[in-house]
Amino acid sequence: MEIEKQKMGLIPQQQRNWQNRPEWFFNRDHTDTYELWYEGRYKRAEVWQKKVMEQLVTKDKRVKTLLEFGCGTTRFTRWWKEIGIESTGGDISPLMLSQAIHLFDGDLVMADSHHMPFKDNTFDSLAFITTFEYYKDPVKVIREAARVGKYGIAMGMMNKNSPKVLRRRVQQVFGKNPFYVTATFYTPKHLIRIIEEALEGRDYTISWSCTGLPKWFPVQQWNMPYGDFFGLYVQFNDVE
Repeated sequence: MEIEKQKMGLIPQQQRNWQNRPEWFFNRDHTDTYELWYEGRYKRAEVWQKKVMEQLVTKDKRVKTLLEFGCGTTRFTRWWKEIGIESTGGDISPLMLSQAIHLFDGDLVMADSHHMPFKDNTFDSLAFITTFEYYKDPVKVIREAARVGKYGIAMGMMNKNSPKVLRRRVQQVFGKNPFYVTATFYTPKHLIRIIEEALEGRDYTISWSCTGLPKWFPVQQWNMPYGDFFGLYVQFNDVE
């Protein structure tokens, strides 16, 4: 009997969907160059994003361990250790994780953030860095994060209050930018409303800061809701 051999990739060409829609992080044409993007024109932005996230998260001295969901190639997941936080990475994309295992010496899990495969209070905190924008049910994801992360939730977001959002949407019309087609951009105010719905009954405080401002601007970080990126931290006050 002759057996027909089939050439199978990590993800078949016809299976590039998540949440019933095509996503760039299931497309190897885009994921294979993800790290290079950070090392190029995005390098300056990354530096300021990390400054913002460090300021927000390290204020909560209880945070020693952290789970970053949507970790991708672990660009930020690797960095948490530099500021004294032991990190674990989680992502839904096997293409991203296939790179992450060669770049990150910690634990990784492939899972959906809507259904985190961890017990309650497994980590001190949860983090989402430029990934929360892709979730269809943000309330459910926040509730999962609050279940698994004991002391808080850190979020790094692409800000809707930025001229770059309009530029990205125009690029998409001409098929030039596939990375944000399914993304939902938030402002700090909008995200806080979602957090309030998800965490009704909890005692917490929220702090946030924006960056991603033009090079010529006199400041590069401020507490105004404008800029390409904002960091936000939810600190739970109802746990010891």
